[in-house]
Amino acid sequence: MILTKEQEAILNGQQGETMAKVMKTLVMYGDAFEAEKLVPITSKYNHLVTSFGLKVMSPVYDLMQQLLEAGVASGQKFSVDPRPVDKNVPANFLQRFVFNNFMYTKQDFYEEQLKKLGLMNDQAFTCTCYMDQVGNKPQKGEYLSWAESSAVVYANSVLGARCNRNSGIIDIMGSIVGYVPYFGLLTDEGRKATWIVKVETTKKPEAQLLGSAIGMKVMEDVPYVVGLDKWIGTELNDSACSYLKDFGAATASNGAVGLYHIANLTPEAVEQGESIIAEGAKVYVIDDAELERVQNEYPVMWKNPDAQPKLCFVGCPHLSLEQLKDWTVKLEESLKANGVSKVTIPTVFTAAPKVLEAFNATEYAERLKATGVITSYICPLMYMNNPLCKGMPVITSSNKLRTYTTARYYTDGELLAMITKGGK
Repeated sequence: MILTKEQEAILNGQQGETMAKVMKTLVMYGDAFEAEKLVPITSKYNHLVTSFGLKVMSPVYDLMQQLLEAGVASGQKFSVDPRPVDKNVPANFLQRFVFNNFMYTKQDFYEEQLKKLGLMNDQAFTCTCYMDQVGNKPQKGEYLSWAESSAVVYANSVLGARCNRNSGIIDIMGSIVGYVPYFGLLTDEGRKATWIVKVETTKKPEAQLLGSAIGMKVMEDVPYVVGLDKWIGTELNDSACSYLKDFGAATASNGAVGLYHIANLTPEAVEQGESIIAEGAKVYVIDDAELERVQNEYPVMWKNPDAQPKLCFVGCPHLSLEQLKDWTVKLEESLKANGVSKVTIPTVFTAAPKVLEAFNATEYAERLKATGVITSYICPLMYMNNPLCKGMPVITSSNKLRTYTTARYYTDGELLAMITKGGK
């Protein structure tokens, strides 16, 4: 890797031993991927993936403390993934006891470290930091040092920023020194599509299901999706962006996609057209039968596959303001049609604190509350990722939550019918 004189000086300790270690970490990371150089981070804010104060994460707290004691702060303010617990989310006594006394005992301590290091504000806990209400929305072409797979794929694809799928801690290292290794999705060549995905469905495909199918097929490659604009349009409005948020999260979690292009819709696909497709790209055709096959092959992780659902999560990644409004209307209509006043399965909708704040200022908030749905800022994945919750029959319309936990996937329509009827 070729370093500038300034970068070499940091590596050689000119700004102190701690900063030299941070730079060495990034250089070693870049060398592992044969990066030719380091490039300056140009985004205003960073986004970190480690938000949860698990007791077992003591090496992270030790590292953060070393940075703070050395006077090394982040070069950027940053947002961070959602908090893991919320007293308003249904949990029994034993679950709460485990959360508070065994699992997340370092939450308050860690949040204090994050504030000192450069947290944007007390409400900057979300996996959808790019929402207008949150304020961490990078511009096209900016270099980022983000982690959180669903945020990275959105920033790359919908916003046209440039970021690799970094791991936790690497994200803050880049932000501290102000540089990231130049390889992969930061390069023009690395952003070329190596798959052409043809969407030939007879109806609008479920975002989470379509993303899952593509992710499992192309893995870490870049897909160029043709035919989806027929169903979601050619304008990046609130509706299309909400769809692509969920679609991208599924490609990233069910595969390892960090960037996708949607013909006639996403920035680079609009600008470059089919010239963004690499020579020899493979083809994957998705029709109704293919989506049905994919969904039918999802494993059921419940101990009793016939158990009645005890909890429903919607919002992984966090819901947008538009999605909260849309779900409110759909719930009201379905409850009325079924002669039911409230949801028949405990249901939690999750969204960024700032998005919930905006939602609570609308007429929809009281209407949603009347349906019995609980709103929360937590990460459903962190809530589920323990032995007590693993045994619960939880349902979701999130393919990310399905992939990483024992939650069972249903489409939005299927889920709506279940929580307003109580049937399976």
